[in-house]
Amino acid sequence: MLTAIIDYESGNLHSALKAFERMAGETGAGEVVVTGDADVVARADRVVLPGDGAFPACMQALSGHSGLCGAMKEAVVVHGRPFMGICVGMQLMATRGLEYRETPGLGWIGGDVTRIRPDQTGLKVPHMGWNDLVLDARHPVFDGITTGDHAYFVHSYHMQVTDPAQRLAHVDYGGDVTAVIGRDNMIGLQFHPEKSQAAGLRMIANFLSWRP
Repeated sequence: MLTAIIDYESGNLHSALKAFERMAGETGAGEVVVTGDADVVARADRVVLPGDGAFPACMQALSGHSGLCGAMKEAVVVHGRPFMGICVGMQLMATRGLEYRETPGLGWIGGDVTRIRPDQTGLKVPHMGWNDLVLDARHPVFDGITTGDHAYFVHSYHMQVTDPAQRLAHVDYGGDVTAVIGRDNMIGLQFHPEKSQAAGLRMIANFLSWRP
C-alpha cells in the first residue's frame, strides 16, 4: 500500500510526512512518500493534498506541475482511491476560490471558498489556534472522534458548500466555519491534523485504514 503526499511547493510537508509515517507504522498501512511525480500519484493507493498560502497561488502551483492534476483525477475520480485535502488542499476541492480574485478549483465538491466574517467583535481573522469540532455527519474518518475534540486551525477563508450534506463538521468562530467536507472517497480538513495532537493523529490513522 502506498500513500502519496503531493509536493507542489505549497505545504508544510515535513510535519505532515512525519505524522502520516507514524500512523502508517502503527496501523500497518504501508509506505508514505512525498512526491511531485505524476506517475507515482496516479498509482498511489491513497492521495493527500496539503496546502499553505493563498488559493490562487496554490492552484497555480498545482496546475504548473506537469501532469499532477491529471494524475490526481485518475487516482481519485476515475479509480476512487481515498483522498484527503488539508487546509488549502481542502479548499482546492471547491468549485472556485474568491481569495484576491475568482479562481477555478478542482470542482470535486460544489461550493465557494470565501473569507471568514465573524459576527462578534474582537475575533480576529485569520482564525488561528485551537477550536472545538462540531460533527455534522458520521464518517469513518471520525471513528473515535466526538464533538468537542480540538483541532488546530490557521486560515482566513473557508468553504461554503452547495450541498449541506457534504459539510461533515464545523466550528464556531463568530458563526459557523466549515471544518470538514467530503463525499464518496474524498474528505477535506480545513485544520491541520498533523498539528492537532491525539484527535488529528486518530483521523490520519482512520484515513489510512478507510476503504470507501
